[in-house]
Amino acid sequence: MFNFPDVTLLITHYNRSTSLERLLEAFSALGCNFGDIVVSDDGSKPEHVSYIKSLNQKFRFTLVTTPVNKGLGNNINKGQDAVKTDYTLYVQEDFVPEKIFPVHFQRALSFMNERQELDMVRFYAYFKYPHLKPVGDGFSEMEFKLTNPGYKKFYFYSDHPHLRRTTFFQKFGRYREGIKVEATEYEMMMSVIKKKGKSLFFEEFTSLFEQKNSEDEPSTVRRNIWRESNNPILTGLRHLYRHLKFNYNYLR
Repeated sequence: MFNFPDVTLLITHYNRSTSLERLLEAFSALGCNFGDIVVSDDGSKPEHVSYIKSLNQKFRFTLVTTPVNKGLGNNINKGQDAVKTDYTLYVQEDFVPEKIFPVHFQRALSFMNERQELDMVRFYAYFKYPHLKPVGDGFSEMEFKLTNPGYKKFYFYSDHPHLRRTTFFQKFGRYREGIKVEATEYEMMMSVIKKKGKSLFFEEFTSLFEQKNSEDEPSTVRRNIWRESNNPILTGLRHLYRHLKFNYNYLR
């Protein structure tokens, strides 16, 4: 068994109750016990809310709901407000922890306890952060410098699985509500960088969690063609746009 009494597992959910069940079952199968589990639902359909309530009979979590969909920012904010422990493990419902997760999570928690300046530890990303300083056991410290080449240095924060201090809002502010998913994540990313956030990054970043989207419960996020297209012209313009935008927003 892996007991984490000082950690609350915070799960954001929207219309994917069987994916939520899969995630909860995976943590249970790995023997992970948390001080609390908070499920923050973003106005899901009644059948999903009903199913979530039935899951509470088995997994014992705190359910935080809203009558209508209010977006990612509100969903994370109200979920984080319900956390009472010192640390928060934030995971979206479409992720599944791998067998090696608990041992590495223990080490991540040790780093947070040993180094009070750390704000978070990241466990998953779509690509490896480009500027890392190894600190041991597969973890590296993320280093942001404006003079580092490329715009990917700005991807210091993402809403993928990560461990953070529950005082996160006190330092970086709350997530902005009423805007699109990408904008919510982008604004928090900029806030973390501008306010000198400190984070570790697990270098084998796809080995601790797997993101799963089934045909029955596909991703609820819809991105536009500008973000998804592999057209070389659009890709080049996208890279140039991000480089200019990120630098401008950081400096203003």
